[in-house]
Amino acid sequence: MALPQETNPATGGTRPVPSVLQPRTNYPARQMLRKLVQGESPPTAPMSLVDRLVGSPYANPTIQVGGVDANARKTLDFALNLAESMFRYGAGALEVETSIIAVTASLGLRNVEVDITNQSVVINYAPKDRTPITLMRVVRSWTNNYSGLSLVHQLVTEVIDGEMTRGEAANRLGEITTSPKPYAKWMVTFAVGIFGAVIVAIIGGGMAASAVAFGSTILVNILARQLGRWRVPEFFTTAASSAVVTFIALLCWWLTMPISPGLVIAGGILLLLPSGRLVSAVQDAINGYPVTAAGRLLSAFLTFGAVVSGIAVGLVGGVMLGLPRLDVTEESPPVYNFWVLIVLVLVAGAMIAVIEQSKATLLLPTGLVAVLGFFVYSAALNLGIGERLAPAMAAVVIGFAARIVALRLNSPQLVVAVPAVLYLLPGLLIFRSMYIFTIEETGSLNGPLGIFNALTVILAIAGGVVLGDNLANPVTKGMGANERRRGRRR
Repeated sequence: MALPQETNPATGGTRPVPSVLQPRTNYPARQMLRKLVQGESPPTAPMSLVDRLVGSPYANPTIQVGGVDANARKTLDFALNLAESMFRYGAGALEVETSIIAVTASLGLRNVEVDITNQSVVINYAPKDRTPITLMRVVRSWTNNYSGLSLVHQLVTEVIDGEMTRGEAANRLGEITTSPKPYAKWMVTFAVGIFGAVIVAIIGGGMAASAVAFGSTILVNILARQLGRWRVPEFFTTAASSAVVTFIALLCWWLTMPISPGLVIAGGILLLLPSGRLVSAVQDAINGYPVTAAGRLLSAFLTFGAVVSGIAVGLVGGVMLGLPRLDVTEESPPVYNFWVLIVLVLVAGAMIAVIEQSKATLLLPTGLVAVLGFFVYSAALNLGIGERLAPAMAAVVIGFAARIVALRLNSPQLVVAVPAVLYLLPGLLIFRSMYIFTIEETGSLNGPLGIFNALTVILAIAGGVVLGDNLANPVTKGMGANERRRGRRR
């Protein structure tokens, strides 16, 4: 397009009239070039603490606008009690931190920093031009109470949704921590026996092997409970339990009962393995809590060492009594067809939920998530993927589905994922490796290698659960209880 002309008074000639639009004809190109070479925000700008809630079930909390809470100490005490309860019930560090941030922000405290280590939680409240407050709480005990963890999760969502004052929330938390667990001890003991019997059937044992596993796991549960009353450290309690399971299985086999001792032992030691602790440790390591992850991993490895030590003691005790040697290389084909195994996996997942004291409404969903993982596990084996990678693939699917199901039922992902994944742990591989390492004279190298492979599979399963949880993040946006309630109000 031709530009307009004007007459130059000095020369009498003409020249183009400069247009105000001409310098902006390349504006879009310059903007694109600026975005390519220049960051949109300063790279060292601090991240808002509330931004830590993105991707968690507590995103977009309702924040008080009436100024900072005058009784900040009471709010901090409530947040510490909340964190202590969550840690005691088995929550991961990320979930504890996001809960503290969401609750304190909702109750009006904006200048809060949180530091979490293996057993302690530190909260620092430092408002501008005021004396800061720093409080610390140390968690010294743990218990199986997934129902309590679900109730605490629901409490947090109600607080951040603005439906509960601090006083009401503190009273509710006190009720949760003092309420009895949903299942009596005899029910948990019975569930332990059923799980042991079902697991033996899943990995290839018959009716006789399941019956022995039922009795031995119940006996071990009673023994562990009594040792706990005597304040025996967890390491020795776990070692004694695995030794008793091993010795009972060998003794029944020596008495010519039609069982495979390895299957009975594998079913008995699965409950002794620190599956929930490993999942939380891997989750903490991935989410950037190295100190907490290291502490939990060390505790889990010690428990794993106690299990294999107890197996070794039981095997040596059997040899000293003259029990014949086993053929641990013998494979046990499935006794039941595929659809019966599906039912058994469903029962196993539900029984673990009972043992972990999950809510009654979570028993069936947990079993169904376990069944979904079993479908994936079976398909992976049929495709020739192998017994090392197949459990990890099933764990990813279980972690993915567990997050969706748990958020739908106002619970954290952990309470569904851990019970649903337990049957995948390689209990039989652990026993076989320890037998070779302890008894066989020519297989000393295969024994430690088998233990290493078993530990690798366990860590892969734990990592798979965490990966599935993270993969479900985009799918579960807006599925938190507070987000769903706001959607209904709109």
